[in-house]
Amino acid sequence: MAFGLAFVVPSIYGQIFVAEAGSQRIGDYDATTGAVINASAISGVNWAPEIAVSGSNVFVVDQSSNTVGEYTTSGTALWSAGIANPIGIAVSGSNLFVVTSSSGGNGTVCEYTTSGTLLTASPISGLNEPNGIAVSGSYLFVTNNMNGTVGKYTTTGGTVNASLISGLGAPGGIAVWGGNLYVTILGGTTVGEYTTTGGTVNASLISGLSGPQGIAISGSHIFVTNSRGGNVGEYNLDGTVVNPSLISGLDEPLGIAVEGTAVPEPSTYAAILGFVSMGFVVIRRRFVRSR
Repeated sequence: MAFGLAFVVPSIYGQIFVAEAGSQRIGDYDATTGAVINASAISGVNWAPEIAVSGSNVFVVDQSSNTVGEYTTSGTALWSAGIANPIGIAVSGSNLFVVTSSSGGNGTVCEYTTSGTLLTASPISGLNEPNGIAVSGSYLFVTNNMNGTVGKYTTTGGTVNASLISGLGAPGGIAVWGGNLYVTILGGTTVGEYTTTGGTVNASLISGLSGPQGIAISGSHIFVTNSRGGNVGEYNLDGTVVNPSLISGLDEPLGIAVEGTAVPEPSTYAAILGFVSMGFVVIRRRFVRSR
């Protein structure tokens, strides 16, 4: 008698959205091939260091026009709200978390509903030129460009560790996947990998980049914008190169998001491993009984 056990790894989703500062637009590309779907899916976006996707909608911060807004993936504007100097954005369920950048400890994180209603003006404050933001469960992770740190906070505004990770050279974008954080070093050429508790996994997981800013993860693949190189590179979670120029010919690419990406929690992996272990136990018992 034969027994099968399959372990399914999340696959790459279909579309990548990339904000180009030079062309003032957000383009839509195929996540597998890098082929252009619509280079100007959303137009009139001047400076979007980060974007986020949830379902069939794209959430955008435009630092030049001091707005945060929502668009359909086909480019229809749904709403826009004024906010001073927005630079980072993350979506979790029905909530948006928006980073406003300011030096001298005046940067904040604001919270909105995904329909544009302001919930809390500054549940997190005192940040020093913050840049990127990522959300995982009840925690927020924010990069502080001037301090060279990543801070960890609760989604209700509590400080867990304002310097969870330190000694970074101008950190930019940040993504969380499972129990690890992935941080682009805008002032350098690398992407570093860290645990959500602050441990260093590999400070130079990906190297040889040119002004890395935006970062998104889908399945087992990392996508990074090279703002000075004009491209988007694709990498495996272990840092090995899949395609250093999956998308090329871009004019200062900044924010990036992958349609349909959901962040797996560490408990998800634990549950999967639990099922795998149970499967092996069942197989072993059946094997012993059949002898």
